[in-house]
Amino acid sequence: MDWSSLFRQTNMHTPSFVDRYRQKFEGGPVYPPRIGDATFIILDTETTGLDVKKDYIISYGSIKVKNYAISISSARHYFLKQKKVGREAIKIHQIINVENALSLRDFVKLFLDDIENAIIVGHHIHFDIAMLEKAVRPLGLKKLLNARLDTRKLAIRLEMGKHAGHQFIPARDYGLDALCRRYHIPLDDRHTAAGDAFLTAQLFLKLLKKAKQKGITTMHDLMT
Repeated sequence: MDWSSLFRQTNMHTPSFVDRYRQKFEGGPVYPPRIGDATFIILDTETTGLDVKKDYIISYGSIKVKNYAISISSARHYFLKQKKVGREAIKIHQIINVENALSLRDFVKLFLDDIENAIIVGHHIHFDIAMLEKAVRPLGLKKLLNARLDTRKLAIRLEMGKHAGHQFIPARDYGLDALCRRYHIPLDDRHTAAGDAFLTAQLFLKLLKKAKQKGITTMHDLMT
């Protein structure tokens, strides 16, 4: 990634909270050598659908992990104001006319303050990242700058090996439900952003334990 080009996009109309976020990444993402010293933010978004171009975020949930433990006090759950939510999204997420829903600007401010310079973790995280980048773009931020880690890919790597052919692995075997069952994690509060973030955080801890058993204790080894 060309970090310098991202910083050249700053202009006088960019909100101060976006500038503060950018300043944390001058030179690129930085994380400590040991996994136990790193801060991970496990997040999930619930959306109106799966088309990044036409769909948008309904709600956001996150929780942090540090020193191989979940920080319950760090949990966040935000709802965004919506013009209209389709019937299929309502069936899955059960979200209708939520009180205290946030404007896009207020959400982005809280979101950027929440993630800071932590490592973003999620299941199929690239979709969540794409939706969140769509949300931050109108406020002058083209890309999220945090390092990120996908629990699906990490699970495949730890169970099948670093060079496993992902295209030959049945998708159902590495969905969030299947992995939670395999690692004995109760499937509570599914299909809410906060609930799925907490489930993914529990799965992430199980995967970190498995990684530790395999001798993976540094951020370099975890991220490469």
